[in-house]
Amino acid sequence: MTRPLIARPRRLRTSPAMRALVRETRVNPDGLVQPLFVVPGSGVVQPIGSMPGVSRYSVDAVVRECGELDAAGVRAVLLFGIPDSAEKDAYATVNHDPNGIVQRAARAIKEALPHILVIADLCNCEYTDHGHCGILDPSGDVDNDLTLEVLAKTALTYARSGVDIVAPSDMMDGRVAAIRRALDDDGFTKTAIMSYAAKYASAFYGPFREAADSTPSFGDRRSYQMDPANVREALKEVRLDIEEGADIVMVKPAMAYLDVVRAVRETTDLPVAVYHVSGEYAMIKAAAERGWIDEERAVDETLTAIARAGADIIITYFAKDYLRRVRV
Repeated sequence: MTRPLIARPRRLRTSPAMRALVRETRVNPDGLVQPLFVVPGSGVVQPIGSMPGVSRYSVDAVVRECGELDAAGVRAVLLFGIPDSAEKDAYATVNHDPNGIVQRAARAIKEALPHILVIADLCNCEYTDHGHCGILDPSGDVDNDLTLEVLAKTALTYARSGVDIVAPSDMMDGRVAAIRRALDDDGFTKTAIMSYAAKYASAFYGPFREAADSTPSFGDRRSYQMDPANVREALKEVRLDIEEGADIVMVKPAMAYLDVVRAVRETTDLPVAVYHVSGEYAMIKAAAERGWIDEERAVDETLTAIARAGADIIITYFAKDYLRRVRV
């Protein structure tokens, strides 16, 4: 009597080599982006308490850090500028200063390491004295269309400083079109736009607000960032940004929004970026420090899940450490 055949999927899990041979999803090392915080001064390397292993850097120090990132295999960085508090005003004037922090950092990085791809986050929250992402009207609400003028002006100073990609994160309506028009009219047709197309009003941004000194002095950002409950609205935002000229679209945050990442991936052929944000980073770090999880395995699993959901580009504070480990 013939014994019934038993399906044995475990045959393909018998060794590390076997598992690697049949692995369906791999994290693209060249698709990892390291965020960097740049501050005034010289020789500054200022650790961020809520983000172990992450620091703020002055321009000279950020160039040295980019040298380390380059040696580790990181090919792209995302710059956030943090001006002196005394320089902030209601109109984010210092944001579009040609000699502003991001502008100087971009020039310095490009001079020292011209092959590093420089992405500049484009928002006003770090530069306004009230901490909101746009210019306020007399009633205290964010004036969408007035903010577009500031974003376009700032994008031009970034492009003139050598930034390869501008990344508007403010969630104003029409910002991609305004920025694309300004860049093209000034001859920067090669400067790409990576839009934070679906940026949610998330609880996972807390450590970033400490790092960037950008907590709103009143209210919150839920009138312009997206409601965490909405997916169809995210696809609408993505579609609008593509129509306005975005080259890359982003979902932010990552782990609680992988369904959104998958939906966006199925909607567009454009590259999809995902921001693995500060709170997600801090949670892994905190649990690992207490011995509750294995940090390396948790990072590997997290980045794989983001890639499996459809991300081509992963912005993560783990980029340098991950690549140092997997590229040995």
